Amino acid sequence: MATKKKLIVLTGAGISAESGLQTFRDSDGLWEGYDIEEVATPGAWEKNPELVLRFYNMRRKNVLEAAPNTAHKKLAELEENFDVHIITQNIDDLHERAGSTKVLHLHGEILKMRSERNERLVYDIRDDINMGDKAEDGAQLRPHIVWFGEAVPMIETAIGIVQTAAIFAVIGTSLVVYPAAGLVNYTRESIPKFIVDKKIPYSSSSGNVVSIEKTATEGVLILEGMLDKYR
Repeated sequence: MATKKKLIVLTGAGISAESGLQTFRDSDGLWEGYDIEEVATPGAWEKNPELVLRFYNMRRKNVLEAAPNTAHKKLAELEENFDVHIITQNIDDLHERAGSTKVLHLHGEILKMRSERNERLVYDIRDDINMGDKAEDGAQLRPHIVWFGEAVPMIETAIGIVQTAAIFAVIGTSLVVYPAAGLVNYTRESIPKFIVDKKIPYSSSSGNVVSIEKTATEGVLILEGMLDKYR
């Protein structure tokens, strides 16, 4: 049996938006009325941890109420013919619920929490995190999310995965959030690359890029057909 080709997929907010989850970068710079600086930075946590917890408790409820869409499901189905690794900027678990088996979360996971003092003390959470909830080291628990201004601990792992790609696809992201946006630059120049997004303001300096200017659900169906020749 032939070895499956390694298909690396970077996904962003656009794929989850079609499951009803709000994107971080709307045109007014707010997220459901919140300024990102007030809820998604280390400074926000220091200033008003209760507000930050309330905000992410709402996000967690939203994620638990959402369901994987066609794009999530189609990416999971591609595992039949490809060795699919998904690197996602999203904090939801919709890829996993759709059936994808190799998912790396760059920016953390809403269904996990961790000690504010020790980022290795991580726990599952499906309910609310409240002030006074402590990790085993006695520190306050916070969302297991990479906030703006924090290092992205999984980026080196992601770079290593991207460098092994035989095919690379970007779905539902405008490639403006760094360091994730720079991952495309670590692909080998000769491999086929695909970008699926509603608006593609991006043009790669490396060759072999096919742009599919569609929503994630429409674009993944087109991508699926294009990938047939690489099986």
